[in-house]
Amino acid sequence: MEATARRGGIVARVLPLLASISGSLVNATSEFVGEAGYPGIFALMAISSACIPIPSEVVMLFAGFAVADPAQAHSSHHMTMVGIVLAGVLGTIVGSWVAYAVGRAGRLELLERHGAKLHMGPAQIQRADRYFQRHGELMVLFGRMIPLIRAFISLPAGVARMPLARFTIYSTIGAIPFVVALALAGHALGADWTQVRTVFEYVEYAVLAAIVAAVAWLVVRRRRAPRAAAAHPEAAPPPSPDILA
Repeated sequence: MEATARRGGIVARVLPLLASISGSLVNATSEFVGEAGYPGIFALMAISSACIPIPSEVVMLFAGFAVADPAQAHSSHHMTMVGIVLAGVLGTIVGSWVAYAVGRAGRLELLERHGAKLHMGPAQIQRADRYFQRHGELMVLFGRMIPLIRAFISLPAGVARMPLARFTIYSTIGAIPFVVALALAGHALGADWTQVRTVFEYVEYAVLAAIVAAVAWLVVRRRRAPRAAAAHPEAAPPPSPDILA
């Protein structure tokens, strides 16, 4: 009971802190887009696709709002829907290239320096390569549409050495509907665009919880595997006919 109460108290303190940080980040992001215009959209979308979780949905929602009502959005630039979509998509692709390159270049260092800590050896890397060869396109395509995941999907694609051309094509296909939908939503909602952002916050929390649960499950499973093997050793192989002879 005490442990449960303690965990509840921690959650009660952490959630307001996260909400405060999120609110400050939203305000800073929207102000930057209003002041910088297209270059700001491009830069923030690139950063958000390079493993830095800038709220890309805020960028495009506010950009759509700025197109609909520049005065109310306090935008210093006259932007168009086509312009903000192009800036958002191009920024996404450039940022994804950066993360892809980091993953591809850091592949050997990941294996040699941190492989033991991450329980990753040559066999695991080869398995990841084969998995990406079979499912990489769908992972990149749909990963571009999922909040939080879209910030990191390029890194494993680079580690798995997914062909750059194929990676770029599927990243672009996945980025376009995400960017267009948010820009149109911001344009349609106007000053009420923050309502959609609230929905994305809950989605991000759910995705984060799922990731933490998956990692915890993998760690527990990997730790239990040696114990299970020790408790149920396989039967020794029969002696070779040459030895019997």
